[in-house]
Amino acid sequence: MNVLKKTAFLVCATMLATVINGMGADGKIVCEGSTTVLPIAQAAAEVYMDNNSGVNISVRGGGSGVGATSLIEGRCDIADCSRAFKDSELQKAAAKGKDPKAHVIAMDGIAVIVHPSNKFAELTKQQVKDIYTGKISNWSALGGDNAKIVVVSRDSASGTFEAFGELALKGAKVRPDALMQAANQGVAGIVSRTPGAIGYVGLGYITPSVKTVKINGITASRETVLSGKYPYSRPLFMYTDGQPQGKVKDFIDFILSAGGQKIVEEQGFVGLK
Repeated sequence: MNVLKKTAFLVCATMLATVINGMGADGKIVCEGSTTVLPIAQAAAEVYMDNNSGVNISVRGGGSGVGATSLIEGRCDIADCSRAFKDSELQKAAAKGKDPKAHVIAMDGIAVIVHPSNKFAELTKQQVKDIYTGKISNWSALGGDNAKIVVVSRDSASGTFEAFGELALKGAKVRPDALMQAANQGVAGIVSRTPGAIGYVGLGYITPSVKTVKINGITASRETVLSGKYPYSRPLFMYTDGQPQGKVKDFIDFILSAGGQKIVEEQGFVGLK
């Protein structure tokens, strides 16, 4: 009987340690998910670890869907998401005894980008939708050169894909010949090398190698995102299982602090303060 009690005690202690570790109480924090949120999480983690000895923060991408699944399955402490959890994800979480809590850590605008040589500086929301759903396949249909439009999109695991589908396509499906990419860098890379290409990325991924297109006359910028004027604006999230505790709470609090929001701005996104 004593052996059984001892075994039961050890099992309970191990389970308790696992729970505590999951909350980052041992100084280990795992962030996983959105490639849009990735640069914010990476930069913030570096500064936080520099100022908090003994804390080890691992930051991985993979997409918002990957982050959501990882949190639900207990493989990460923080799920980085560029869109809110879906109802189906919340249902899966509840079935697993998880309680995802959303923390808005920044704002973003999904910028529509083309090759720098493209003559277009502006598109309407309807034109963007028509391009991405296949109604328009050649730039000449918009008054441009006789050139095929190479449509570049994020893949279905991406929160940016979900947000763009809602904000720009109003639920319509992306054309089947679109080049689906797993990360913002992939989209920007193809557009920068392909004169006829069009794509979309988070604000933090805009570089001189691509050209940002105005939407309905409005440029994707800090000011237009904060004012709500830019039509493809969205919040960026970090999700935790329940209210964050320990080092996980400290890390999220740091990102929401003035210093953390400065990092958000430095990464090209829009701070909350």
